[in-house]
Amino acid sequence: MTNTRYSGGIPAYGPTKALHRDTAYRQVLDLIVSGAFDRHSPLSERGLADSLGLSRTPVREALRELARDGLLEAVPARGTFVRVLMIDDLRELYEVRYGLEGVGATLAASYGPSEDLLAYAPVLRRLLETDADPAEAYDVGARFHLDVMACARNRLLLDIYEPMRLRAQLALGLPRTYDHARVRESVSEHLAILDAVEARDGERAQSLIVEHLARGLDARLKIFSRFKAGAAAGGKPA
Repeated sequence: MTNTRYSGGIPAYGPTKALHRDTAYRQVLDLIVSGAFDRHSPLSERGLADSLGLSRTPVREALRELARDGLLEAVPARGTFVRVLMIDDLRELYEVRYGLEGVGATLAASYGPSEDLLAYAPVLRRLLETDADPAEAYDVGARFHLDVMACARNRLLLDIYEPMRLRAQLALGLPRTYDHARVRESVSEHLAILDAVEARDGERAQSLIVEHLARGLDARLKIFSRFKAGAAAGGKPA
């Protein structure tokens, strides 16, 4: 992948333009993940440029990259919309994550955990010992997965994984509903994965992270099904 946001390669044009494009990308991404946009209304390139204090060119390029990364969808004659993930999209996303994160966990265990990864231990234990805010637990978990992949020390793997991570963030935010029992299970599973990486047990780390993702997929599919049933019954979750 030649995208300079991921690979650190030489940009195709000047560094100032690249910086503005990357700034636009990050800011629009934050707005997407936070649910700031109406998914039924097209994004306004001019409106975004004005609100971000940037010219339209970096905003246009950021929107194109976000569409390539699967977070936006360009509809001919209608405009660019935040992509709405369907159940099949979610399943396919997780199936790809099984492979990528399984390899990442194996490599991370072979190299051992970084200081950043080890720093999750007390945070995860605190989340288990207290009545943790589910949103905080999901945010910590998303960063934990990224740091496990960083410990794999494979830039190509991280380049491939990054768009999947962004799509997963979008999926976790839609709908913004949490299964509190699953939140605690997920935190426990993250601790077990960390223990396996620290023990340099690649086979166990791979198995645990794939099982963890499979349980996460099952939980998300149940939430989506409840919302689908609720919408059919009058617009509220079943």
